[in-house]
Amino acid sequence: MKTWLLDTGPLVALLARDDAWHHWAVEASKQAPASVLTCDAVISEALFLIKRGGHRTDVLFGLVDMGLLRSEFDFRAQYRHVRDLMRRYRDRPMAFANACLVRMAELNPSACIWTLDGDFRFYRKDRRQTLSLVVPDAAASD
Repeated sequence: MKTWLLDTGPLVALLARDDAWHHWAVEASKQAPASVLTCDAVISEALFLIKRGGHRTDVLFGLVDMGLLRSEFDFRAQYRHVRDLMRRYRDRPMAFANACLVRMAELNPSACIWTLDGDFRFYRKDRRQTLSLVVPDAAASD
């Protein structure tokens, strides 16, 4: 089974029942491996958005406690690559969390990114390779 790298959008959608993408995120999660990977930047964004939306953040921490969500990105070891990605895509502009996820995809060649962000259709790993994505049909066409 492929490694799934979780972006902010689906994480928030999964945890916030009033999110427009909640149903899709729940259905997609049924296809996900038992544990998904992310980075601290995604967790930070998600916690901010969940709290701002009036939801409890404990649910996200519960996913970590259960081992369903693992943050396994060493920014200190990868910061040059992240910086280079953000420079390369500065015209979009590339968010820090997105750069971390693209770098994680480079480090895990068989990984796919679970996202709602259409910018991932434009990003390339290793400069030329398209990213494998888990996206809803509507997000794939935006």
